[in-house]
Amino acid sequence: MGEAIVLLSGGLDSSTVLAMVRDSGYEIVALTFDYGQRHLRELNSARRIAKHFKVKEHIIIPLDLGKLLKSSLTNGTMSIPKGRSKDDIGKGIPSTYVPSRNIIFLSIASSIAESRGAEAVYIAANSVDFSGYPDCTPEFIAAFQKTIDVATKAGKEGRSIRVFAPVLEKSKAEIIKEAVRLQVPLELTWSCYEGSVKACGKCDSCLLRLQGFADAGMEDPLEYEVR
Repeated sequence: MGEAIVLLSGGLDSSTVLAMVRDSGYEIVALTFDYGQRHLRELNSARRIAKHFKVKEHIIIPLDLGKLLKSSLTNGTMSIPKGRSKDDIGKGIPSTYVPSRNIIFLSIASSIAESRGAEAVYIAANSVDFSGYPDCTPEFIAAFQKTIDVATKAGKEGRSIRVFAPVLEKSKAEIIKEAVRLQVPLELTWSCYEGSVKACGKCDSCLLRLQGFADAGMEDPLEYEVR
């Protein structure tokens, strides 16, 4: 098979998607963004995951968006929502939403893919157990595919780059089971919105991850301040 660009944050979902793409036979170019997030734990996890799976290339792109975009993930003075109930998570759009993040990331990824002649771009967007971000929905992925089809040379020539979101409609428990099947080193992944030694166990991302492991009947190998 040819080459595929895989967006790799270092989190559970993107690490699993990378393993899925590797299992399908593609040569992988992992693409990670240092976009001004409030900690570097995910970046370090991305490096370790890319090294573990021996990807063809791991590109880390610096984007100083922290000063420009209003989000509690990029602004240390804003509070990250914590302790929300399962029913509350996914209702509305929380302060952790980074404006147009996946539009930006996919635009750059598809540009790189077209330049390199890569066949596909993979993103770990999820619309089931998620925080309600509008750029993690089937509608968004379909719309972005249409944009690539009409706004790139490759698309105009009938060889459009395909955008895939293989965990888009999977529950967190299903993603975890897939990760285990593909031998993803889950202890190397990082999902917490905080960057401490231990995961906080209270932010939306931690709560969704912990619930996913519970639903899968497995123990999360990460250490938490609170479980």
